[in-house]
Amino acid sequence: MEVTVKTAEQLRLTAEEFELICTKLGRTPNFNELCAFSGMWSEHCSYKNSIRWLKTLPREGGRMLVKAGEENAGLMDIGDGLGVVFKIESHNHPSAIEPFQGAATGVGGIHRDIFTMGARPIAALNSLRFGNLEDAKTQHLLAGVVHGIGHYGNCFGVPTVGGEIYFDACYHTNPLVNAMSVGIVQAGKTVSATAEGLGNPVLFVGSATGKDGIGGASFASADITAESVQELPAVQVGDPFQEKKLLEACLEVIETGAVVGMQDMGAAGIICSTAEMSAKGGVGMRIDLEKVPTRQSNMKTWELLLSESQERMLLVAQRGREAEITAIFEKWDLPCSVIGTVTDDKLLSFYMHGALEAQIPAEELVLGGGAPQYERAYREPAYFQQIRAFDANNIPVPADLRAVAERLITRPTLASKQWVYHQYDSMVGAANASTNAPSDAAIVMIKPTEKALAVTTDCNSRYVYADPYKGAMIAVSEAARNIVCSGGEPLGVTNCLNFGNPYDPEVYYQFVQAVKGMGEACRRFETPVTGGNVSFYNQNPDGPVYPTPTIGMVGLLSSLRERMTLDFKQADALLFLVGPQTEDLGSSQYLVACHQIIHSPAPQFDLETEFALHQVVRSLIKHQRIRSAHDLSEGGLFQALCESAFPNGLGFSISLPPAIRSDAFLFGEAQSRVLVSVDPAQKDAFLRTVGDFPCEPIGVVTSGAVTVDGTSWGSITDWREKHEQSIARIMSAETTL
Repeated sequence: MEVTVKTAEQLRLTAEEFELICTKLGRTPNFNELCAFSGMWSEHCSYKNSIRWLKTLPREGGRMLVKAGEENAGLMDIGDGLGVVFKIESHNHPSAIEPFQGAATGVGGIHRDIFTMGARPIAALNSLRFGNLEDAKTQHLLAGVVHGIGHYGNCFGVPTVGGEIYFDACYHTNPLVNAMSVGIVQAGKTVSATAEGLGNPVLFVGSATGKDGIGGASFASADITAESVQELPAVQVGDPFQEKKLLEACLEVIETGAVVGMQDMGAAGIICSTAEMSAKGGVGMRIDLEKVPTRQSNMKTWELLLSESQERMLLVAQRGREAEITAIFEKWDLPCSVIGTVTDDKLLSFYMHGALEAQIPAEELVLGGGAPQYERAYREPAYFQQIRAFDANNIPVPADLRAVAERLITRPTLASKQWVYHQYDSMVGAANASTNAPSDAAIVMIKPTEKALAVTTDCNSRYVYADPYKGAMIAVSEAARNIVCSGGEPLGVTNCLNFGNPYDPEVYYQFVQAVKGMGEACRRFETPVTGGNVSFYNQNPDGPVYPTPTIGMVGLLSSLRERMTLDFKQADALLFLVGPQTEDLGSSQYLVACHQIIHSPAPQFDLETEFALHQVVRSLIKHQRIRSAHDLSEGGLFQALCESAFPNGLGFSISLPPAIRSDAFLFGEAQSRVLVSVDPAQKDAFLRTVGDFPCEPIGVVTSGAVTVDGTSWGSITDWREKHEQSIARIMSAETTL
């Protein structure tokens, strides 16, 4: 017994959980069974420390076709007999240890979640966080992650259409790599991750199984330490060409009607897919593990159960149609093997050469079944005292505002990310409509219809750090604002909740408050949470990362003609700031970069004002009152002006209002504001459409000059060069991938 308990501890199971397993089985588990529980009861698979709060999020309504968590990804109706399938997930820990494979397999895994439901992926996005870019380790991680994302996505043939990258010291050891995939499926062609039908065959399809990725789910459920590099085998190895074949084979086999259910073998591998499919269908399975195709000889039972080798699926078929399915996978040169059958005893029985190696009730392994659920203690973080002590009156207004603007425009978080996205294929598939016409959200055509999707990922973790409740509301609101400014109607949310160790009461406070804020904003915008991912233990000996609840949001345009872009179109166009103008410096990049202040309140935000802003902007776009729209976020007004001016080489001339301090006006990040340009002939109609909502004229578009309060700040060409070359200059010395 002592040896078994020690093994349980090594597998990151607590003594209490070991005793619970003994109670559920009515006996002491053998090693294989203990490994199965270790993988399935890990935080990564069971959400044991988060499910209590996840259930408070709005999980149905709107255009949802399946409830949150019922399938591998969210599914929403977009009309014309089509549905959009989307999800975001993390691959943080693997990317910290092996950035190329960690990021590449994150992309592969999220695409499998989409096409296992019968949808064809049409777009990929990501949300990335790294430490100080001047640091050699950060440069190595960035180069490896970007290379991994680009390699897998480019080879697989799905365009990377959008995303975000932030640089903050808290992510030095533990970068965040969140990958999102979006797909389209025809009504009636969806496949459920459910096992049904006594005697139906269970098939293993896809790449052969190896020893890579073993224990990956448990590895992702622990802090990063100096010893984490020793767990390199827990990092999976991907093959995008194999996945491309798997995609086409799976979609072809679905067309036969012979598929009962299918699920990706992701985290925890075979044990996870067999358990979840069986528990969902209220059945069991008999699995003969020696029939699993392998690429390494003499693999042990527990290795086969927990391997997270990539590009694999578990498929339940109609009995008697095995040959039909096998022929399709043989055509695509993919392993396909009948490894078991569906049973009616609700037990997972794993055999090796006729010997029973493990037997577990499927329900006891899974989330919502026998997996434990905890509610952790939480308390307000001590650093809140420093935030409350902040006084903007103690911040001097800089004498040289231009120098401040130059410093901010080259700051890696604010600078152009073209060094990154030029490594991604954004045009494969020819559906990306944003390459030469940038919008706040990426626009992807839904062929062959006239409709389009607006997709985005958003989260300013500094805001969440300052105020988890308000910061999470802002993350949802910014995502919705980006879609509205692009001409779309927000539909739904998928989230990737990245936090530190849940056993730390201050970290858990951040998590609880962020979920509450997210839920309130999603209810107001009628954007239900369709699913997602919780990633705890993003922590190292120096402390946790900033709380980062990344929001992936999808919106719909009924016609591509409704699209609104962010770029200025004509000189002499009038510039207006739609939304309340307030004097606010809270949690801005300006405070961090120019005053080294990391503790300040979250910026001004009111949910009802934000909602009203969306209605105004939608009306302006619908009635064609504006030529461009761009939301204000990181870097404030000056950053937004530059980003709108760069695409067509136009400049701007603005005036500083006397009632607001100039640094707050130019660089403050108060929310619920949108920069628009207006044809002078449309000015009166524009103002009538805006009505009583706050709106102020701030200047005009120029042919290329940048002027602030009557003072020349040079040409837009100079500013664009600074903006575009900043990251490339830093990364030029990085040669190791």
